[in-house]
Amino acid sequence: MERDDRGYQKLAVALRYRQNEDNAPRVVATGRGELAWRIIREAEKHGIPLYEDPQLVTLLSKLPLGTEIPPELYEAVAKVLAFVYTLDLRKSRPE
Repeated sequence: MERDDRGYQKLAVALRYRQNEDNAPRVVATGRGELAWRIIREAEKHGIPLYEDPQLVTLLSKLPLGTEIPPELYEAVAKVLAFVYTLDLRKSRPE
């Protein structure tokens, strides 16, 4: 069984948000162990930023695939989106 550096089984969740289609971000993939590592590697391969929050990933992993996140998780996921937005801004700025 694949474990993270603290000895816990790795857990990963992928979210998608389409501004003109979705009311809120949707869970599009979840995985534990080897599947979690595959999700992470795929994200890295496509330049998708990774954000680690063990409590949030645990809550999100319990949601059915394809569902929008519930309102009680909006604030936590907004922090993730702000992190990603900041990274995108840094990438787009000329050095």
